[in-house]
Amino acid sequence: MNNILEAPLVGETRRNHALEHATIHILSERFPGRTMAGHSNPTGFFLIGDFPTEHVREAVIEALTRLQNGESQLAIHAGCGTNYVVTGGIAAIFAYLGMSGTKNNRERFERIPLVMLLSILAFMIGQPLGPALQKEVTTQPDPGGMTLEDVYLVTKNVHRVVTRP
Repeated sequence: MNNILEAPLVGETRRNHALEHATIHILSERFPGRTMAGHSNPTGFFLIGDFPTEHVREAVIEALTRLQNGESQLAIHAGCGTNYVVTGGIAAIFAYLGMSGTKNNRERFERIPLVMLLSILAFMIGQPLGPALQKEVTTQPDPGGMTLEDVYLVTKNVHRVVTRP
């Protein structure tokens, strides 16, 4: 194995992350304005949202089929945590740099405009960087031989989607 992104557990998680995003895209089309979230792991993903199990199952099947047919854009989602982590991380580093060297509260207060400017710059950098990181690192839109094993309700508004590589 030459690529850590295809290592066992990592590759499966990336494929499930892509399927999670694709499923959320499809459910968003069918149920506009409905709030939902997901969390992927090597054996599938959790989908949080108020949906009947059959609707979730249908969306997962359609998402898997569309990914298998090459609709890789479904693997990228604006609401992905990757976007927030990248942008927030850059903003935190820039804020730290903007405050570095200050010795007292007065100096810190005087640096607030600089830190605000650096934070805006961080958000400008993070907005395209987050989706690029999703595309190259945190998702794998090619599901390979992935199959859907099960979709079931874990608790109110939480479904478990189980896949097999």
